[in-house]
Amino acid sequence: MTPYYTGSHKHLIAIDCIIFGFDEGELKILLHRRKFEPEKGKWSLMGGFLQPDESIDNAARRILKGCSGLTNLFMEQLYTFGETDRDPGERVISTAYFALIRIDDYNKELSLETTAHWWPISKKPALIFDHDKMVEMALERLKIRSKNRPIGFELLPRKFTVPQLQSLYEAINRRNLDKRNFRKKILSMNLLQKLNEKEKKTSKKGAFLYRFDKRKYNRLAEKGFHFEL
Repeated sequence: MTPYYTGSHKHLIAIDCIIFGFDEGELKILLHRRKFEPEKGKWSLMGGFLQPDESIDNAARRILKGCSGLTNLFMEQLYTFGETDRDPGERVISTAYFALIRIDDYNKELSLETTAHWWPISKKPALIFDHDKMVEMALERLKIRSKNRPIGFELLPRKFTVPQLQSLYEAINRRNLDKRNFRKKILSMNLLQKLNEKEKKTSKKGAFLYRFDKRKYNRLAEKGFHFEL
């Protein structure tokens, strides 16, 4: 390769992934203890450096697969963080992504290899560098996206109850929602397939289980349907 730009400075490019999950009525985030300096042993987002032969999207996919064992996850580029002093070790520019995982699908054996742990958002520890800023920005983006796109279903089990769905949206929005209005709104979209099954862990009577009809949503979206909660 011809050595162009020889008079320019070179910088490291990092990819940091804010990985959200939902379990036991709480929005959670996947973190790990950093294995090297600077800030060795402290809590960090999942991440890594961009390789010479890959795009930043492919780098994010590689990192997500490596720490979760999953592919085809919902992910979205969030922001690029480039403050000169953000990493005390070197001049590192980081592009952050947020991703959504069904915790039931997560490969738990990888936790031992990556020292990863699911933390409730409300109890997460302080993070290295500017990672706390990344998390807050990702939470705001998730809140916005959840109101106009059905991405919340990426966090739920494939079979869920309406109360579980409401609990998820309350966790994302960090406020309580009116039970009657939420149920009326979500069912009026006709995007949930009611199953002949009930979830009976939380009550003797049980609540009917539903499944999100993604194919139907995609067909409606092509015709101009707008998801809004």
